Amino acid sequence: MEFLQLMAAPFLACLVLTGIHAYLGLHVIEREVIFVDLALAQVAAFGATVGYLWGFGLHSSQGYLTALGFTMAGAAVFAFTRTRKPVVPQEALIGIVYAVAAAASILVLSRAPEGGEELKSLMVGHLLFVRWPEILKVFLLYSAIGFLHWRLRRPFLEISQDVEAAFARGMRVRLWDFLFYATFGFVVTSSVELGGVLVVFSFLIVPAVCGVLLVRSVLARLVVGWMCGTLTSAAGIVASYVWDLPTGASVVCCFGICLILCALFAGVRGRPSH
Repeated sequence: MEFLQLMAAPFLACLVLTGIHAYLGLHVIEREVIFVDLALAQVAAFGATVGYLWGFGLHSSQGYLTALGFTMAGAAVFAFTRTRKPVVPQEALIGIVYAVAAAASILVLSRAPEGGEELKSLMVGHLLFVRWPEILKVFLLYSAIGFLHWRLRRPFLEISQDVEAAFARGMRVRLWDFLFYATFGFVVTSSVELGGVLVVFSFLIVPAVCGVLLVRSVLARLVVGWMCGTLTSAAGIVASYVWDLPTGASVVCCFGICLILCALFAGVRGRPSH
């Protein structure tokens, strides 16, 4: 009974994160911009630290809006710097944005009392202490964004899977990219507030990579991602409770184990056929 009282809310929060991030992760893998989530999450964290310096609490509405504003700016940068024949790979820009945002966050927090504790909170979040209203808020937000992506799935998938063909067909790739990254930014900003940068990155990338390793179609990869996210969340939550470990870090480490197991299984079975 004590386990359910303490860990039910964190587990449900993990399921909500799995639902939207496993799907967005498939786009990120297809676009080969693996670290875009980490960069946008760090930009959101930087925005939150700036808001903190301005006197807003890290989990206040004002702090959230500040972080969201910074994330939208990052989304615009990633969308409108994408060119048909880039001189420099976009992944390089993403890495630079991440490094600068991370360094700027450290600088800002160095000027704030208890900056080290706040930085730790931004990295691993507060999954263990998540409240039910927070879960309901992100569930409703992610459901709305998931519905929008379902309605617009065709152009989003066409651009993610073959951007050259999308340019050739005359699609307004940069505008579609901005819409994609803007909705992505809403998700990342909310998720960083809940789980921290490392947890959000793990939920986005690991389930999607497991899906790519094991199956071929988009739908099958999504199902595998959801299954991996659910089982890994359960393992991380149980490990956190039994051994009294930080919940976010436990879930991240379990994702690492999950990926190793999926890679071993894929190696034994061979690559999925078309």
